Amino acid sequence: MTIRHNLEHYNPPPDTGLDVIYADEAILVLNKPAGLLSVPGRGEDKADCLISRVQRLYPDALTVHRLDMATSGLVVMGRGASMQRELSIAFMDRKVDKRYVAVVDGIVEQNSGTVDLPLIIDWPNRPRQKVDFENGKQAVTHYRVVLRDGLRQTSRVELEPLTGRAHQLRMHMLHLGHPILGDDIYAPEAVLAKAERLLLHAERLTLRHPITREEMEFVAKASF
Repeated sequence: MTIRHNLEHYNPPPDTGLDVIYADEAILVLNKPAGLLSVPGRGEDKADCLISRVQRLYPDALTVHRLDMATSGLVVMGRGASMQRELSIAFMDRKVDKRYVAVVDGIVEQNSGTVDLPLIIDWPNRPRQKVDFENGKQAVTHYRVVLRDGLRQTSRVELEPLTGRAHQLRMHMLHLGHPILGDDIYAPEAVLAKAERLLLHAERLTLRHPITREEMEFVAKASF
C-alpha cells in the first residue's frame, strides 16, 4: 500500500491568529487547526507549528501533549516548566478526559463499544502503526455512535481514548472496519476521497487545574 502521508510538501494553514479557548497564568487551551504541526518537524520548512505561533504571544508556553498534524481540536499547554510538568503527569496518569468526534466510513451497527488492540510502530512503513499482541503497547478506545447517515453511508462517532498511542483512533476505527474519512495513511482511496481533510477533531477535554485543583471542562465544536 502506498503511503500518502509525508511532510515533504508541508503546507500549513495561514496564520490568522490563535483560537484561544482559555488562558490564565498556569495553562493555555487552544483549538489547533487541521494541517498544522503541534511541534516543529525536521528542517526549517517545518518550523511553523502551533507551539511556535503560541510562543510569539505567550513566550512561557510549553508543550504538554500533541495532536497529529491532520487532526484538529483542543491542545493544552503549560505556562512555565513547573506547570508543564504538572500537566504532563496528569496526562500520563490518565487523569485527563479526552473526547474526540470523527466521521467514519460505513454504518457502525453497535451503538457503543470498546476497542482494545495493542499498537506498535510499523518501522519499515513508519509513521504507520500496526496491531501487535506480543510487543504492542496497550491501546483502549471507547466509541459511541452519534449519527448514522444512510445516504452517504457514513457514521459520526464520539471517541474516548483511555490511552494515548500514536494513531490510536485511526487504527481502532480501521480495525472496526470503519476507517476515518480523509485518512491519508490508512483509508482506502475511495474513503480518502470522501473528505478534503481527516475528519477527526478533539472536541472536549476535562482536567483539574494545576494550581486551583478545580475541575475544568473545555469544548471546541468540530467544523465538520
